[in-house]
Amino acid sequence: MAIFRLHALTFLLVLQGCSGVQPVPAWERGYLAEEGMQWQAHPREAKFEGHIYTSKEASSGGAGAAGGGCGCN
Repeated sequence: MAIFRLHALTFLLVLQGCSGVQPVPAWERGYLAEEGMQWQAHPREAKFEGHIYTSKEASSGGAGAAGGGCGCN
């Protein structure tokens, strides 16, 4: 029973922490669009690497590209 209370308390604390999230104001969105804030340094290179991965693994999904294994999509 003590573990249940501990889990419930932890859940409530996490939920309370998420309630303070606010949207980014329009005048600050330019800072997020800078090159240093991007997920990958070179988007074109990352897209190419994703294409190679889906071709070699014969898998698709999550990236919006279909793969067959030969790399000739």
